[in-house]
Amino acid sequence: MNFYNLQLLEKNLTANCGRPYQQCAISVMDTIADPNITFDEKGICNYYYEYMAAEKQHCLTGEGGRKKQEEISAKIKATPGKKGYNCILGLSGGADSTYLAYLAKDLGLNPLLVHFDYGWNTEIATKNVENAVKGSGFDLYTVVMDWPEFRSLQRSYFKASVLDLDVPADHMIFGALYKTAKKFKIKYVLSGNNVCTEHTLPKTWNYNKFDLINLKNIHSRYENGSLSHLPALGVWNMALYQLFHSIEKVSFLDLQEFKRDDILKVIEKEMGWINYGGKHQESVFTRFYQGYILPNKFNIDKRKAHLSNLIFSGQLTKEAALAEIARPTYDEKLQRQDFVFVAKKLGFTIDEFEKVLSLPNVDHAFYGTDQKQREMYFSIMRGIKPLTSLIKKFSK
Repeated sequence: MNFYNLQLLEKNLTANCGRPYQQCAISVMDTIADPNITFDEKGICNYYYEYMAAEKQHCLTGEGGRKKQEEISAKIKATPGKKGYNCILGLSGGADSTYLAYLAKDLGLNPLLVHFDYGWNTEIATKNVENAVKGSGFDLYTVVMDWPEFRSLQRSYFKASVLDLDVPADHMIFGALYKTAKKFKIKYVLSGNNVCTEHTLPKTWNYNKFDLINLKNIHSRYENGSLSHLPALGVWNMALYQLFHSIEKVSFLDLQEFKRDDILKVIEKEMGWINYGGKHQESVFTRFYQGYILPNKFNIDKRKAHLSNLIFSGQLTKEAALAEIARPTYDEKLQRQDFVFVAKKLGFTIDEFEKVLSLPNVDHAFYGTDQKQREMYFSIMRGIKPLTSLIKKFSK
């Protein structure tokens, strides 16, 4: 196994990327992270300006932000579902979802905490979930994936040699959230997404998480087993949840100052949260995927985007980001352990796993997409929105 050597990789890629190497004057985004990155006359990349535009559009701090949080909370409280739950919150054991549980308590909401157990939790993540439940006092509902089906789905993505190996988990996590919301007649799903720490990400670094056609085609081509026990969430599934069950996603984290270090201090003190290391490392699979597979197989170091986002939001210096990038993505001994663990858990021998990871990379679109369905969906939504506004106007 050849483990990640950042400096050697950057040297080789610079020689073969077709353009001179350049790094953003402000951040650590560069021509290796995104060969299509653009720079202005000051050497500042497009990601900086995209971030600033998103911050201006979506973020609201101070009294205005708190007032908006309270307005949304009042709307949520006015529509309780079964057992008095007025919203649903996906709890992973990570920092953002833990803080969201803390904030929900502060705002007087009564969410049903939903944990998605797909077999890859670290011990620390499991403990963080337990502590968050205890610290918030909210009820926990655990959705356990059918492991044989889910493992089969994950195996098919490795065999397909596509980039976004997180699609199976992300797809089913959101499917489980919406399915649970419907079950308990809950109208609001709380989102932990936020501009201040998560906006920056090249489009080529992931794939549409909800493309059910792509997902099913990949699975049928390489494994061809049943997925009937998994909570799929394609275009029409989403339409049913949104239009017929009136379930909508709401976000609170952009309506306040969201400084990473301050957030961690709050949840450590108030929720008993334990720091597990890097971003999204509450999952063994995601830790290995982002820290080993992406750098080795796809030449992608996600830290560049994550750290640049913190630079843009004034939470980190470029010097500190460069120092972090110079280190291994995570402990190399643990990488080796994860390699063996992931291979065994997915049912690959070490030799099979090495061969699968060395296959030529294949674009997701090769396996078919839901583009036509999605276009039809957006067309329907464009027609429904004016009608909904008209109905609301005359119903007042």
